[in-house]
Amino acid sequence: MDLNRKIIAVDGPSASGKGTVASQVAAALGFEYLDSGALYRLTALYAQLNNIEWDDEEGIAKLAQQLPAVFDGQKILLDGKDVSEAIRSEAIGMGASSVARLPKVREALLQRQRDFLTEKGLVADGRDMGSVVFPDAVLKIFLTASAEIRAQRRAKQIGVPCEGVEFERILSDIEARDEADSRRAVAPLRQLPDALLLDTSEMNVEESVKKVLDWYAKI
Repeated sequence: MDLNRKIIAVDGPSASGKGTVASQVAAALGFEYLDSGALYRLTALYAQLNNIEWDDEEGIAKLAQQLPAVFDGQKILLDGKDVSEAIRSEAIGMGASSVARLPKVREALLQRQRDFLTEKGLVADGRDMGSVVFPDAVLKIFLTASAEIRAQRRAKQIGVPCEGVEFERILSDIEARDEADSRRAVAPLRQLPDALLLDTSEMNVEESVKKVLDWYAKI
């Protein structure tokens, strides 16, 4: 069996909704689901807990190789503790962007990500799923939305009004993350020539999921 024909790679910027869409597509198809961003967020959090700076490539790469992370349904455990909420903070998001720039860290996490692929199939979301981790995926999607829309979604997610100082901070963080992810030297965030563009600015989750399922059905 050519497992590459059972891989859907979904890449896109922070807060674009790719995790929600990818996980629902996986559920609909009976595939496994990989949230690669969670691995980088876990690595950033683990480094912080071990008092290792986010620019310490050697130190963080060693941590990444032995990252004591477990994905248990909707829960994400780090060293036995539920950190599902902790890794979603904007600060840890920026930390994930920082450690993701480090080649040795990406190398340490590469095989770990590929190991999620089984005969069931896989929907993987991240920033370099189609370019680096699963370059032979049968379907590659670049899922995005405007920075303003993404900030509004993030604000609603954490119960913050879509206006005012707190909202402006969220928007600023998202724009800074976009800049960092697109300009990094290793595996920068970009739409690949063979990736289909899915702009969800004017789409809800159900419409976005249906679009991906329709694309996959036509392969």
